[in-house]
Amino acid sequence: MTVWLSMAAFALAASISPGPVNIVALSSGARFGLRASMAHVSGATFGFTLLLLLTGLGLNQVLARWPLLTTYIQWGGVAFLLYMAYRLATDDGRLGEDDNAKGPSLLGGAAMQWLNPKAWLASVAGMGAFASDGEALLVWQFTLIYFVICYLSIACWAYVGTFLRAYLNNPQGVRLFNRLMAVLLVGCAAYLLWS
Repeated sequence: MTVWLSMAAFALAASISPGPVNIVALSSGARFGLRASMAHVSGATFGFTLLLLLTGLGLNQVLARWPLLTTYIQWGGVAFLLYMAYRLATDDGRLGEDDNAKGPSLLGGAAMQWLNPKAWLASVAGMGAFASDGEALLVWQFTLIYFVICYLSIACWAYVGTFLRAYLNNPQGVRLFNRLMAVLLVGCAAYLLWS
């Protein structure tokens, strides 16, 4: 039981802390509401837990063997963050209240995790701490615990975003908020480049 609590604490610390996926969830919640943001939440959770599971089953050894792949992932992540920042910065500021408004997609959420160096670090560090020998039972337990906590953590960010909707009652306010979120994503990208 103690190892499960340790796994849960690690998962919570890594999942709830600010990062690109959570910034997009916050922004999506503010712009599109919770229901439309759940595709991003689900995609990011499934994408991350697949990455975590594959890391536990040996993907980290592939990266150790070919370190250039890590560099490509990092650059892909930076490019994706800059693309998301551009989309936020150029948004027209109208809140998605009609039936055609859609938040970030399930696939976009999953891709964002695979291009997110924070996700790779959490996967490698977590599996290294709790299932370094690759024991299948521990890998699956950690993955399941992480799935639940990751889903709830990202959903919390989207939920908090829905409360911001009350303060973003005009396109100008939404544009300002989106540009602030874009600056935060550019900051994440810059951090990845210089870390």
